[in-house]
Amino acid sequence: MSAPTVYDVAERSGVSIATVSRVYRNPDSVRAETRDRVLDAARALGYVPSGNARGLASRTTGVLGLCFPDYADPDAETGAEAEAEAEADDSAVMLYSDQIIRGMERAARRHGYALLIAASLVGGPESLVAKVAGRVDGFAVLAKTVPTEDLEVISRRLPIVMLAGPREIDHLDHIEVANSGGERELARHLIRDHGLRRLAFVGGERESPDAQARFRGYQEACREAGLPVADEPDLRAEMMTQAEGERTADALLDRAAGRERPEAILFANDQMAIGALHALERRGVRVPDDIAVTGFDGIPLSRIVRPSLTTVRQPMRRLGEEAVELLIHRLADPTRAPVSLMLPVSVTRRSSCGCG
Repeated sequence: MSAPTVYDVAERSGVSIATVSRVYRNPDSVRAETRDRVLDAARALGYVPSGNARGLASRTTGVLGLCFPDYADPDAETGAEAEAEAEADDSAVMLYSDQIIRGMERAARRHGYALLIAASLVGGPESLVAKVAGRVDGFAVLAKTVPTEDLEVISRRLPIVMLAGPREIDHLDHIEVANSGGERELARHLIRDHGLRRLAFVGGERESPDAQARFRGYQEACREAGLPVADEPDLRAEMMTQAEGERTADALLDRAAGRERPEAILFANDQMAIGALHALERRGVRVPDDIAVTGFDGIPLSRIVRPSLTTVRQPMRRLGEEAVELLIHRLADPTRAPVSLMLPVSVTRRSSCGCG
């Protein structure tokens, strides 16, 4: 059975070939109703837009892809100063993805492949897919970057590896890290080794499977120690950035005014924890003497901030390397059983909890 073409999509959706092309190249130029009709037709047919049809058909592009979300929000603030602050914070957010990219690049080069990166959601997830799917032999996708239904369609034509988060599609290869177990061990350390009882957890957005898993690990440690177990994090960050870490640290201190404040704040990632260190210093709160602070990820910056950050180190570069290995194996044997890997993590004890 031949692969569906742009002609098939145009015929099924009742539009011109040019309109189908515009939907993928410049979605904002097409009316929403028409755009939805074209995308629905494409999904039904299993059509994958291609910048190089011959390469897609033969799967000989020599390129692997990586899709991850662009966390920048250009509409959130205006003005040169605000833009500079947003760019600085954005660079902090990208540290996690940067480590995955490094791992993928190293492994791809070893196998003779180049790496194509798509990190923009401008125009919607379909636009992101269009940038990558037609130009690569296979690609890795960070959780919640591309809608599941779109991945289902693309996976009929290309190998896909899902990175992070729970396994959403059973027939796809999948890699995640021990998020829940790592956070549980970190909370146990604060409770057992430092005797801390008043803990607060700052989570990420509800759509972040990693942040949710880390909160579950925190809950388990509190339950084991006989501490109150909250149904929700004490605060949630809108985005897991340094700026949100500062904001939530300020909010927790304001909330505790006139009564006992937390003895420790556990953040769902390092970026937020590092932002919190700035906020606590600004307000004259000593870390770890007054409040212990912890993160998760083990980004390089966690080592050099002062105080150095206690965190859960996850193997970010290995995550990228393993993604490439799974893609290479899938290209060599498309019929092999799907693989799901759980990579281990480790608690790194530093000064911000009192271990330095």
